[in-house]
Amino acid sequence: MWKTIELDGFKIEMKVYETGSEYGIDQGKISKLNIRKIGKTKDLANYDRGWDTVPTKAKVAKVYRKVLKMYN
Repeated sequence: MWKTIELDGFKIEMKVYETGSEYGIDQGKISKLNIRKIGKTKDLANYDRGWDTVPTKAKVAKVYRKVLKMYN
């Protein structure tokens, strides 16, 4: 269920289910997602059944889109 990956200099932690749900991002499989720069503590994106911190910066948004393609 919980996955932690490193991608393009970012640490991504997410809770991924086998099937999508109403709580997932875009009704998908990821119900929790956190993106941080590797070695940092500031959330650059955070989703917990809804957006707390939206990925607005271009590099973060690009990583977010990659994660969605891979896991959602």
